[in-house]
Amino acid sequence: MIRVDERGFYGKFGGAYIPEMLHPNIEELRDNYESIVASEEFQEEFQLLLRDFVGRPTPLYFASRLSEQFGAKIYLKREDLCHTGAHKVNNTIGQIILAKKLGKKRIIAETGAGQHGVATATVCALMGMDCTVYMGELDIERQRPNVERMKILGAKVVPATSGSRTLKDATNEAMRQWINNPVDTHYIIGSVVGPHPYPEMVARFQSVISEEMKWQLKEKEGRENPDLVIACVGGGSNAAGAFYHYYNTPEVRLIAAEAAGLGISSGKSAATTVLGTPGILHGSKTILMQTEDGQVVEPHSISAGLDYPGIGPVHAHLFDIGRGEFVAVEDEDAMKAGILLSRTEGIIPAIETAHAIHALNMIEYRKDDVIVINLSGRGDKDLETYIKWGGY
Repeated sequence: MIRVDERGFYGKFGGAYIPEMLHPNIEELRDNYESIVASEEFQEEFQLLLRDFVGRPTPLYFASRLSEQFGAKIYLKREDLCHTGAHKVNNTIGQIILAKKLGKKRIIAETGAGQHGVATATVCALMGMDCTVYMGELDIERQRPNVERMKILGAKVVPATSGSRTLKDATNEAMRQWINNPVDTHYIIGSVVGPHPYPEMVARFQSVISEEMKWQLKEKEGRENPDLVIACVGGGSNAAGAFYHYYNTPEVRLIAAEAAGLGISSGKSAATTVLGTPGILHGSKTILMQTEDGQVVEPHSISAGLDYPGIGPVHAHLFDIGRGEFVAVEDEDAMKAGILLSRTEGIIPAIETAHAIHALNMIEYRKDDVIVINLSGRGDKDLETYIKWGGY
């Protein structure tokens, strides 16, 4: 049975490895979030906003031309059609309601591709709360449209200028800020990473993805379970949501597409399960890329959302026990897959999602297998990268 224990561990991975100054924040969350989220009042507000504000349920779309090309029945779970353009808003809606009920007045967040930043800025505008988003300086340059969206929504965007100037460094800055402002501030972590209860909490808010998939497949295929579910994994929130209701259904294969960057052995990669070892990153024990003396190795991916040196502890556990199948997709192949989907189905995916599309070329499956790919975000934010790469 795959589930988190009372200490926040999935098998060997998880927990809360945090400085003493963060204990009050984490304990407040741990002591209150379960009862708040389970309350009828919370669920009514959460479900109403998911329906009327986010636009759920998102469609499960049969990709007929893609299916013909790959010789399987391929469905796309259209999280790209969520308000703000990605799955991230499912989590930010849940956490902003939680923060409000905890009496918080100020929100901080980290972002890589900018989608979580936009989703956080969006819900802060909705609820009238102060919002500061930390974003790597490099990511600010390559995800400019999302930076402008955050500013229009009223958020302050603070560049992280240390290290690789990407998601890892933005997370470091956000955590430092939270330590300095523990009483009135809630940190909306965007992925299934960080100290307990964040990984489980974010996965729970994202589980609406696989919850919908089950009844949508029942309508379309006469069965709740696909043969395979494929999702890209950086920290892994979209994958956690897509896998959630299938963790303990072994006949459903769970395929996670990581970013191999310029190649596994290039020194410019983010293929955590290939290159990583167990260690502590951002408050939890997981698998991460690190040197022999425990220094984090800088990751690389053409997609800002997968440019992270670790994976969430639930994914580390899935990998460790062999429940999840992990493939490492190089930049070039991801870009080609993004163009393929654009020209086959008329859907321009986020480059993160394009890694999951290419995974079809790296795994074996039977003819007419039912495959669901979680289309985690749309490619509006990546148009400049697509244009530069393809010379369009």
